[in-house]
Amino acid sequence: MGERCGRVLRRAAVRDWTVAVGVTAVLLIAALSATRPADGEDLLGYAWLMTGGLALAARRRAPVAVLIVTGVCAVGQQATGVEVPAVAFLFAVYAAVRAGHRMVTVVAGVAMLVALPLAALALPPGLPVGEALGRARDALEVAWLVAAGAAGEALRQAERRAEEAERTREEAALRRADEERLHIARELHDSLTHQISIIKVQAEVAVHLASRRGEPVPEALAAIREASREATRELRATLETLRADGTATAPGLDQLPELVARARTAGLAATLTIDGQRPDLPVAVDRTAYRIVQESLTNIARHASTATASVRIDYRPGILAIRVDDDGDAAPGRAAAPGVGLLGMRERVAALGGLLRAEARDEGGFSVHAELPVGAA
Repeated sequence: MGERCGRVLRRAAVRDWTVAVGVTAVLLIAALSATRPADGEDLLGYAWLMTGGLALAARRRAPVAVLIVTGVCAVGQQATGVEVPAVAFLFAVYAAVRAGHRMVTVVAGVAMLVALPLAALALPPGLPVGEALGRARDALEVAWLVAAGAAGEALRQAERRAEEAERTREEAALRRADEERLHIARELHDSLTHQISIIKVQAEVAVHLASRRGEPVPEALAAIREASREATRELRATLETLRADGTATAPGLDQLPELVARARTAGLAATLTIDGQRPDLPVAVDRTAYRIVQESLTNIARHASTATASVRIDYRPGILAIRVDDDGDAAPGRAAAPGVGLLGMRERVAALGGLLRAEARDEGGFSVHAELPVGAA
């Protein structure tokens, strides 16, 4: 994005300088084609002319300053007898009105209409008033001035309407996204929430009945109860996020100890190691790190014939490193099944500009290794 903006700015600068040099060249040719021989005052007038023309290169960045400079240069030309139209000033009027400086432009235009005849009267020998007014009118007619201002105002209004239309389209897109998000939230609530609630209630009842009878609670049943509780909590948080325009709190690295503890409750011997000093992490990085560990532990419990898993979080300068290993039966020559969970991890990491490796280890087992830049937005 930054590189594209730089290219746009460079192209705009090239266009501005092209216009400035072109206007200056045309005015110089017009001035040099005058029949009267050049003298010292003419050279000063050419300097005024070139200064005013080249100043147009800055008309986008400083329209008011360019308006003043081109006006002063036009008066200087008139006072030295270089009789060319004040084209540079007209360009500056157009740019200033387009930028929204209408009142300043009106004041500058009136000042120019007064200053040009006075500058012509100062030419030696003293010109008759009628000839001085004629020269001033040739340099800047009211009609040209009005036309330049009208053109700037017309383009300004067109750009404003285009911006409003774009803003309206963006608002409509956001509104449709809000409606779709609420629709998804309702569907999840009406379907998935109901099914998970049934599982949770049945597991709670089964554990309660076993406890009342004095029977040991099976580990699988206890794991189902804990998993259903956690699923209910996460689904509730997801629904709150969908209904709150994505601003609700999502689980992050602060909840990793609880996540690993639940994995141990489900029968997986999981350990958690944290190295380094934790910096201020962007919300997206914090949430993605949690989801990577969560999905990795879920895959280990579901697919690996193992009872051991290790989770390691390493805070390095500018990098958050995550590693989850197991001692299952995965072998280097055996490709991992491209499940939805692994695909989701890759998409999350890629969106943050990070790296992800998920592969079998040489010594056996499977390893998930992710590196996330802590400056990701």
